[in-house]
Amino acid sequence: MCESPQPQVPERLYFMRHDKRRKDQLRTIKIKRKYTRVSPGSVLIEAGATRVLCTASVEANVPAWLAGAGKGWVTAEYSMLPGSTSPRKRRDRGGKIDGRTTEIQRLIGRSLRAVVDLEALGEQMITVDCDVIEADGGTRTASITGAFIALVDALRSIKTGGTKKSKLPLTDSVAAVSVGIVDGRAVLDLDYHEDVAAAVDMNVVMTGGGRFVEVQGTGEEATFSEKELSDLLRLAKSGIRQLTAEQKKTLSRSWPF
Repeated sequence: MCESPQPQVPERLYFMRHDKRRKDQLRTIKIKRKYTRVSPGSVLIEAGATRVLCTASVEANVPAWLAGAGKGWVTAEYSMLPGSTSPRKRRDRGGKIDGRTTEIQRLIGRSLRAVVDLEALGEQMITVDCDVIEADGGTRTASITGAFIALVDALRSIKTGGTKKSKLPLTDSVAAVSVGIVDGRAVLDLDYHEDVAAAVDMNVVMTGGGRFVEVQGTGEEATFSEKELSDLLRLAKSGIRQLTAEQKKTLSRSWPF
């Protein structure tokens, strides 16, 4: 008796990760807008167990080196609270900031400026503070995704055009996600368990329109092929589309595009 051939099941449908996600599945995303009262823009974003508070503040001046240029500025600061990880992270004191923190806050600032029309903003500065409450991988990417929402609310508070429907000085949205190769497979949105085990780790920042802002990719004692790079970027694009949809849903009528 001849058995019928078994149907071929795409790998993405049966390969499950340690937390039962598919390889192309984001962690559960939760975003709470207007989380604090004082800052004009504030967002608590959760990606799985990673939680980041993003607040945006507005100042009616710019850095001294930009004064008189008729342009505004957007910058960011990033920190991990002492209890966000184990063992406890020591606080940055006396102006001393470690190299990782410096790198990440510069990345966040670059990512936001990539979608802001600084001339249209005028001589004003927006500072977005990203404070990690709990870290389980992907803190920089969650910071960028949440920071954009806080930035939109901060820009709306300025009311540059004088009406509620005034066009904001934005050219596009921006979001970020991690991808990597774990156990020989390309996966989306790594948590800490996967991050430390990844042979290749990559952070991808993209606009809602599908253009790249920054790609940070590293082989961790490994190399990767052009095909693997293409697979990772394809996963990242899928993740960015989902994150952009979450941003749009959270901002609702305040979505600027």
